[in-house]
Amino acid sequence: MTSDHRHLPAGAGTGGAYDLDIGPERAGWAYSSLRVVTLEPGAAHAFASGDSEWIVLPLAGGCVVATGDDGAVTFELDGRDSVFTAVTDFAYVPRDTHTTLTSPGGGRFALAGARCEQALPARYVPASAVPVELRGTGTCSRQVNNFAAADVFACERLIAVEVLTPGGNWSSYPPHKHDEHHPGEESELEEIYYFEIAAAPGGEAGLGYQRVSPSREKGTDVLAEVRTGDAVLIPDGWHGPSIAAPGHDMYYLNVMAGPGPGREWLIRDHPGHAWIRSTWPGHDTDPRLPLYEPSSGGPR
Repeated sequence: MTSDHRHLPAGAGTGGAYDLDIGPERAGWAYSSLRVVTLEPGAAHAFASGDSEWIVLPLAGGCVVATGDDGAVTFELDGRDSVFTAVTDFAYVPRDTHTTLTSPGGGRFALAGARCEQALPARYVPASAVPVELRGTGTCSRQVNNFAAADVFACERLIAVEVLTPGGNWSSYPPHKHDEHHPGEESELEEIYYFEIAAAPGGEAGLGYQRVSPSREKGTDVLAEVRTGDAVLIPDGWHGPSIAAPGHDMYYLNVMAGPGPGREWLIRDHPGHAWIRSTWPGHDTDPRLPLYEPSSGGPR
């Protein structure tokens, strides 16, 4: 079965105030959510957490996050010019609360969420505290900003990272999956990929490609040309590669959550492609990486 409905081109996933609004009901699963909201200079956006925990992640611009009773807890997010220029600070807001984002300079903001049971404390993390990891070598090199990786930042269920792939490279490779629970080997996680593609020096819009192949009968099967604002929903299947066209760096935000008893990101590589990892030792990472180092400065 070809699961074309799992690819949401920019504009296809809008909802209310959101440029992209993916929740469990729309995705047809139980936990993971992603919203993207654009604010004009001086504008504000309020939302209720409901039964989910959320991370407010600036994609472009900065904002003030006021959460809790009467906005009693306030965080100022410096943000960044774009996903291709810097690591960003971020804020965590718990379930069962109300939050307002206000952006003096305007911007675009991702709300990554997951259904959960506990109300953990609201928190702020500066950009300088976000671990930046380089994975792979050669044309499989990519940069991972592990801002809410399972072993980095405490959430109940939510796992989220950013991946930057230089133009011409493959990431999310070898293809891997996490759609079954096998203790110590594989965790069951729903996943959302949200894409932004860097324009060419002359301003021409870029593109990339995303593959998801079935790991089970009638499983997810997607081969999508992706552009800025697109999303791909992955309830199951081998996902990868994510391919950046030459001349156009690719960014994607990964949002994951699942039913497992522990918050873990455990993957199983595709048996036909896992061997590629053995070719990496002794080879250099793409010299274009990292695209940037952690920084606490940015627009507000």
